[in-house]
Amino acid sequence: MERIGIYGGTFNPPHIGHMAAAQQAIKLLHLSKLLLIPDRIAPHKSLPENSPTPRQRLEMLTIAAAQIPQAEISRVELQREGPSYTYLTVEALKQQYPNTELVLIMGTDMFLSFDSWKNWKWLAQNVTIAVLYRGQKGEQAAIKEKRDTFCALGAHVELVENQVTAISSTDLRRMLTFGCAEPFLPKGVWEYIRENRLYGVNKNLRKLPMEQLEQEVISLLKSNRIAHVLGCRDTAVELAKHWGADPVDAARAGVLHDITKALDGPLQLTLCREHGIILDAFFTENPKTLHALTGSVVAERIFGENEAVVNAIRHHTTGCAHMSLLEKIIYVADYMEPNRDFPGVDELRRLAFTDLDGAMRLGLEMTISMLQANHAQISKASLEALASLKQSSKL
Repeated sequence: MERIGIYGGTFNPPHIGHMAAAQQAIKLLHLSKLLLIPDRIAPHKSLPENSPTPRQRLEMLTIAAAQIPQAEISRVELQREGPSYTYLTVEALKQQYPNTELVLIMGTDMFLSFDSWKNWKWLAQNVTIAVLYRGQKGEQAAIKEKRDTFCALGAHVELVENQVTAISSTDLRRMLTFGCAEPFLPKGVWEYIRENRLYGVNKNLRKLPMEQLEQEVISLLKSNRIAHVLGCRDTAVELAKHWGADPVDAARAGVLHDITKALDGPLQLTLCREHGIILDAFFTENPKTLHALTGSVVAERIFGENEAVVNAIRHHTTGCAHMSLLEKIIYVADYMEPNRDFPGVDELRRLAFTDLDGAMRLGLEMTISMLQANHAQISKASLEALASLKQSSKL
């Protein structure tokens, strides 16, 4: 019997991860055809504000899939009003392709939440479910447990380990803002995005008024990071007013200090390559620490911030020797803003308004002690920052 794959999603935008998954699905599932189906209205999530139109997403997907002979773009969901429920799509495809095995392709997250889908039991009886997963140990256990549950209800589930490119459309939209998404886009899609000025490409973000800056930054953060960033902003302003620094610079540095925090290590390294940033051994070996460096570059090149703000962001995690007043303020504000809760934070908050250098020393000492206890590498910049503060206290 002929096997036809169903691979749906927002494709906002379609990227090389989507296309790699499509090619592997065709090969590993022995598909005669793969239907790529952009949805009109995703049932479980809303499209971000200012997303491309359905027609534009369709055109990008058509460009992206042009090099995959077995792939075919289906408009079945774009032509239907209302939410793009998968069971309605399968009903339509069963009529279009009778006597055909339909293989519904999904990733791990979608599979683990499959029993929340509308009419999921009917779906499980009328398609083969193919789960593409990356083979991580914890992931495997959760998937297999869910598979056994569904199979007990009569579903046919196939687990397919694959090596898909690990980037989400959400991260890709961040990379578009940061000016370094091109390596993750299929041939022709980047040109389409640029020519149609999609996803804010070519938008001038330099020297935005504070309210607009905050809106742009919040749209690029993970939701669980927003409270911390706003807390850091407010704390930095308080410290700036107390110690005589520029409160505007403090607010802007506080808002921007974690601007690239949502990116994982490999994406941080990509941002460095695309912006021509030369890394030393510490950053190369510890890419999770890169967000301060990449954040400072984004603050300077994308948002047009001044040197004082850029340097405060650059040194907010490790510190450095002979730190400026604003650099100390952002380092301490990041450490002790109201959402932080750890042993020693109350003392850090007391020192922040009585002895700023003392607060810096305490923060650095706690960080170094924690890294030593975990046998983790310590930044040379942190050791130099602590030595510089101790030397200053003797003068």
